Amino acid sequence: MAKRDYYEILGVSKSASADEIKKAYRRLAMKHHPDRNKDNSDDSERKFKEAKEAYEVLKDPKKRSTYDQFGHDALRGGHGGHGGFGAEGFGDIFGDVFGDIFGGGRRGGGPQVFRGADLGYELRLDLETAVAGDNVTIDVPTQVTCDSCSGSGAKKGSDPVKCTTCGGVGQVRMQQGFFSIQQTCPACKGAGTTISDPCLDCHGRGRVRKTRTLAVKVPAGVDDGDRIRLSGEGEAGRNGGPSGDLYVEIRVNPHKIFEREGSNLSCEVPVSIATATLGGEVELPTLNGNVSLKVPAGTQSGKVFRLRGKGVTTVRDPRQGDLFAMVAVETPVNLTNEQKALLRKFDASVRRGGDKHSPRAGGWLDTVKRFFERISQ
Repeated sequence: MAKRDYYEILGVSKSASADEIKKAYRRLAMKHHPDRNKDNSDDSERKFKEAKEAYEVLKDPKKRSTYDQFGHDALRGGHGGHGGFGAEGFGDIFGDVFGDIFGGGRRGGGPQVFRGADLGYELRLDLETAVAGDNVTIDVPTQVTCDSCSGSGAKKGSDPVKCTTCGGVGQVRMQQGFFSIQQTCPACKGAGTTISDPCLDCHGRGRVRKTRTLAVKVPAGVDDGDRIRLSGEGEAGRNGGPSGDLYVEIRVNPHKIFEREGSNLSCEVPVSIATATLGGEVELPTLNGNVSLKVPAGTQSGKVFRLRGKGVTTVRDPRQGDLFAMVAVETPVNLTNEQKALLRKFDASVRRGGDKHSPRAGGWLDTVKRFFERISQ
């Protein structure tokens, strides 16, 4: 009977990434695990072994390349996944597929290495800086490799010794009936070594707490909530593991004039009664300098003017947004007696014109009148 294609077995395409292949195998391993399919153990065992064989080949770049070129024949006599389906096979499966769940997994049967933790940092910026971009420096408290012991945890002049519990591999095997499961060594915590004479600076941990000063390039157009990833700038790893990443989250401070929504800006423009009534020009600020805004005669409070291209860009869109300016007609305060008298005279003159001068007020009064007539019926 011809062997099935490995990609077909795992249900992935030939262009699938290593991560996609691993996820597909993990799904099949859980689905066809004989312990979960006792009513159909023979068929489950066959499918489980078939999936394991496919994964063992496709997870290895060299074996995968050979298989892609020459097929199954090129792998005969080599590693094809034909080993027994005993306790050792289950131990390998749990170590390879699920090891990362428990903090780093195995590394060729040697001591476990642990990736450093990712860190977060909140960077507050003014709107102008967020729009224009800048290079800033930040101070980040983190865990770094101890200089005194170079991360070994042992006092200078001494060395860690091989763990007697795990024999230096960082893991111990537990037999539970049919299953053989590997776990992190409880004595050395996966390091494979123990320290009899710890470093005085890090107290045997191999890492010390330190505040690091880092340069951050803030791209033009960042907005509130955007994140900048600094690869490898998180906490130092353990046992030779890689450092984590640092995620810088942008927080834009409230602006005294503008509010931002994406690439658009908005602001409120105070306008005097005379300018709103007779028309005129007012000076309007933008992030690139002041511009003149023409206010037509009879402009009402709340009127919004759109100034195209006076907004900002974003990191995702280089096109310039717009500026929306809302007119706020300003009521005069602290008037003199003479000004009050003139205003009363002006108001009386306007009232004599009725709806001609105040169309909104007249329409509103008619609406109110109809409302009271309706509820009184």
